[in-house]
Amino acid sequence: MNSKLPPRPEIPYPELPDIWEAINQKPEIDPTAWVAPNSTVIGKVSLGKHASVHFGCVLRGDGEGIIVGDESNIQDLSVLHTDRGYPCVLGKRVTVGHRAIVHGAKVADDVMIGMGAIVLTGCEIGRGALIAAGAVLREGTIVPPETLWAGIPAKEVRQLTADQQGRMALAYRHYVNSGVLYSALESDEG
Repeated sequence: MNSKLPPRPEIPYPELPDIWEAINQKPEIDPTAWVAPNSTVIGKVSLGKHASVHFGCVLRGDGEGIIVGDESNIQDLSVLHTDRGYPCVLGKRVTVGHRAIVHGAKVADDVMIGMGAIVLTGCEIGRGALIAAGAVLREGTIVPPETLWAGIPAKEVRQLTADQQGRMALAYRHYVNSGVLYSALESDEG
């Protein structure tokens, strides 16, 4: 948290949860992680080793915390947020596709959330699962490990194939590399 907070302004609805202290916390970003210069990471947020937050993303830890595990990537225009009592926790090697929303959910290691997917409050996604592009997981959905979910609302389609699991591993590795390269480019410019 900042050592000296500015004066707290009066708020119109004091009966609601107060986010003042949360938004004044400094995110914990591993030195090997990369955040695009036009992304917003604010409040109770932790980024692990070689995690990357790409262009135009918002990670808003103004209530519960947000944890992004080692080698996980948040792709362009995605949003991670929380809900009261529901932090947003991403395990290791998680890929969050472009323009996806993850809101107050627990995501295990090695998961891929497709482009434009929406993961609502209280969802729990098991290790190695794939949430298809454009899918919407209803609040509280439990996704078993290594399954493919698709649709609106999302439903289990089938177990993942070995080929799909291999492609998911290539995706997170690609984004680990791109985060390192973008970081080096910014270092050279600065």
